[in-house]
Amino acid sequence: MATSLKNLSDYDPASIPEHTDRTFGIVVSEWNETITGPLAQGAVDTLIKHGTKPENIHLHYVPGSFELPLGGQFLFESFMPDAVILIGCVIQGETRHFDFICQAVAKGCMDLGLKFNKPSIFGLLTTDNLQQAIDRSGGKHGNKGVEAALTAIKMVDLKNRLPQL
Repeated sequence: MATSLKNLSDYDPASIPEHTDRTFGIVVSEWNETITGPLAQGAVDTLIKHGTKPENIHLHYVPGSFELPLGGQFLFESFMPDAVILIGCVIQGETRHFDFICQAVAKGCMDLGLKFNKPSIFGLLTTDNLQQAIDRSGGKHGNKGVEAALTAIKMVDLKNRLPQL
């Protein structure tokens, strides 16, 4: 999705399925906390706005983005939420570290969802600079945390609508 063409926080509230009794885990990277804090708040606020009980939202922190998938695994193993949202921000630097971290988190997020057969939502900003991160964490392009929460709700709904074997 090209965020220059879409506000991440723009959506039709009527399109959000009911999910009152569902539980959500949110794992947030402490690294780049001026970005990840607003992303996490956007996710929490969106879940509550659409009916999730505050006590059904479990927010936990990990040191950096690389640790997000393992943090998500800990949540799935601990209390089996209906979905886990991984929130972080990696900003391009002068070395290839950016590429390794982004690829590892993306693969880890995918593997996590497949391992537990539950939605694992990729809420990692992968930006070229700080301004792009600001623009996507409550700035002119909205808040990726809002989009991650909506994705979690919709994926939980899809899983629960389909027949289980």
